[in-house]
Amino acid sequence: MSVVAAVHGAGEMPRWTMWDGTAAIVPERGFAWIDVVDDQGDDIGRLQRVFGLHELAVEDSMSAAQLAKVDLYDDHIFVVAKAAALDDSRIEYTDVSIFLAERRIITICRMETEFGHRLREKISRITAKKLTGPEFAAHEVLDLIVDDYFPIVQMFADEVLLMEKRLLDNSLGREEIARIFQLRRETIHFKRVLTRMSDVCNKLANLDVPCVADSAKPYFRDVLDHLARIDAMSDGLIDVIRTAMEASSLLEEQRQSAITRQLAAWAGILAIPTAISGIFGMNFMRGPSSPTSWGSLAIFGAMAAICGFLYWRFRRLGWLKPIKRH
Repeated sequence: MSVVAAVHGAGEMPRWTMWDGTAAIVPERGFAWIDVVDDQGDDIGRLQRVFGLHELAVEDSMSAAQLAKVDLYDDHIFVVAKAAALDDSRIEYTDVSIFLAERRIITICRMETEFGHRLREKISRITAKKLTGPEFAAHEVLDLIVDDYFPIVQMFADEVLLMEKRLLDNSLGREEIARIFQLRRETIHFKRVLTRMSDVCNKLANLDVPCVADSAKPYFRDVLDHLARIDAMSDGLIDVIRTAMEASSLLEEQRQSAITRQLAAWAGILAIPTAISGIFGMNFMRGPSSPTSWGSLAIFGAMAAICGFLYWRFRRLGWLKPIKRH
């Protein structure tokens, strides 16, 4: 657990310092940014008492998982954003809660993450042009979250395309098919997150929201454009996954059809000697008595000729082509 604070726009380079949680930070110039990592909720409770945060927003910030959203209150707004990162080939989501008020922004993560470290490092390098209000810091948080979405979609797309390439030469194994279904589930869930995040950025960019100046709205529109690009990439990824699944099914059906044709061809060829020997063996009292007699040789020759013709015919039709072993 940690609570650090920095003052931005006061004419000095912002520096993170520990906050004791006893007094509100009200800078004479610029705005204060308080960043919280609290998995128990004790620090969040102190923030509520000091800054007068709404109890419903505080309750949501302490929840394990929330949908991305924007809630408006009398003197502040509450934003929930979804940070995402790949963890063991799965997408792990982290809720980032933002309390935005006049000359103050509070960001809350329930656990220590790599995203939080990068956020603290990046915010110290914000240009002076953006240090006119806390809404620009909120933009930096959302921009960093959305930028992390791009490599996730790209890595999923590369993995699916690699499977699709192998699919043309070899049928997919059970583990690879299970992975395709997992990628499909992860991508569909990811698109739901994108939809909610787009709604958040759309409200901040286009509506008259308290604590968000008109000069900051173009920055939120830029994040919204990035989300639109990622959403289009996700749609394309789902199409690729669907195509890979359909191609895998079609190739497996083709392989089974080839096996069925081979079995039918060999059954047809072997049926000829079986039928001829059965007819002569069970329906004629007098037949060729010796395997070396002319009658037996004629029958054996007819069997071989018919079987050879059928084999040639089935071979021409492609029913007896060797099946690739995968």
